[in-house]
Amino acid sequence: MNSLSHVPPGFRFHPTDEELVDYYLRKKITSRRIDLDVIKDIDLYKIEPWDLQELCRMGTEEQSDWYFFSHKDKKYPTGTRTNRATAAGFWKATGRDKAIYSKHDLIGMRKTLVYYKGRAPNGQKSDFIMHEYRLETDPNGAPQASFP
Repeated sequence: MNSLSHVPPGFRFHPTDEELVDYYLRKKITSRRIDLDVIKDIDLYKIEPWDLQELCRMGTEEQSDWYFFSHKDKKYPTGTRTNRATAAGFWKATGRDKAIYSKHDLIGMRKTLVYYKGRAPNGQKSDFIMHEYRLETDPNGAPQASFP
């Protein structure tokens, strides 16, 4: 998919949390084909949030939301901590993770992150907000895979 996605005129992409997790993310991590290629693969930690609009644009209309797949970068090769830093700042988790259900089954979680310019703990809060989704394998919350 290039910088201007080939989508039909009038196309709107407004998936629910359930659709993002149960269709798009599940297909992505199982290497199954997604019917309409509308979500780009990017390296979130090499891109600043103000560059996402151009990289993740769909069609020619104005957008307020951008969707993308990105790997989770580890802070340490053998650890479990996530590195959420970019060259100019960092993404900081805020609030509680939200459970995502399909019917009555827990299928995933949504984490909300806010971008701060600069370095922790003195970063300056920005208006950029990201929702990171992950699949859940059991009700105890063991993550299987995720994408921001």
